[in-house]
Amino acid sequence: MSKTYRVGIIGCGGIANGKHLPSLSKLDNVELVAFCDIVQERAEEAKEKYGSAEAQVYTDYQELLQDETIDIVHVLTPNISHAEISIAALESGKHVMCEKPMAKTSAEAQKMLEAAERTGKKLTIGYNNRFREDSLYLKQMCEAGELGSIYFAKAHAIRRRAVPTWGVFLDEEKQGGGPLIDIGTHALDLTLWMMDNYQPKVVLGTTHHELSQRENAANAWGPWDPKKFSVEDSAFGMIVMENGATIMLESSWALNSLDVDEAKCSLSGSEAGADMKNGLRINGEKFSRLYTNEIELSAGGVAFYDGKSESAPDVEMRKWIEAIDKDLEPVVTPKQALVVSQILEALYESARTGKAVYMNESN
Repeated sequence: MSKTYRVGIIGCGGIANGKHLPSLSKLDNVELVAFCDIVQERAEEAKEKYGSAEAQVYTDYQELLQDETIDIVHVLTPNISHAEISIAALESGKHVMCEKPMAKTSAEAQKMLEAAERTGKKLTIGYNNRFREDSLYLKQMCEAGELGSIYFAKAHAIRRRAVPTWGVFLDEEKQGGGPLIDIGTHALDLTLWMMDNYQPKVVLGTTHHELSQRENAANAWGPWDPKKFSVEDSAFGMIVMENGATIMLESSWALNSLDVDEAKCSLSGSEAGADMKNGLRINGEKFSRLYTNEIELSAGGVAFYDGKSESAPDVEMRKWIEAIDKDLEPVVTPKQALVVSQILEALYESARTGKAVYMNESN
């Protein structure tokens, strides 16, 4: 019989309540026993809704980490504290899931990886879009070689007007950037994973502040405050890999565009192509004719029964606990997430300097 894992939550804000807590609470072998937030009321509310009978509340994460009965910690705080808390949690003997991106800087992400290797504890990063049905199906196709060698890809993270106005999203000091590090990171992770290519050679990026200073702007969550909008409103980049494969990355919270997609990718391989633009579509050539196939991903088989379908976060949490329980490598490895952070940082550096950034300085 599987062990029951005692889980502590550090950071009880939107991502905790919108993703981690609902999905963890569905697992029979998980007990939510500790809740920490700098705002005590948030931790109390999370405990009331999801906590076990004896669950504890903290405002200092270091006190939570002193509880040796906790097996797993989820780090759900602003980017600036991801590394500090994750490393402390690993060194206290806990397995760690940290929300994306891995850290504010690639140097911090590297230290997280080293801490995981040093302690022998598992570390994963919350790239939940890998666990969508379309993503899992396309990954199987890529692994089976159906697309051949993937040499061109696009990573899509475009919102027309959906700037997050709460928390610290607009604060460059605490987050490290705007849409590129927030949602561009999902699209980039998904694309690299599909390609199974983690060897970037050179990066060229641009960031823009074209719409961020507008007063009373149209926005999904109400007008933003231009005075607090210190991050980019959009960012774009080109990443050339060591084998010559090329990725175009597009990200925005606010952009005058009707071509809106988030956490999706388009792939072009030597045997076929794929995109997630309108469902999952596969394209190619067969018997001297072009074809486009749309993949049917619904679980239903008959009109009156839709079948069972898990949400991406549900699958993510289940596979994470399973990796610990069966001593498997997490689906999202820290080495993979580190490369994502390295590329993001290089894109920001390129945007600042106006020059291409070579990932290997010997090039």
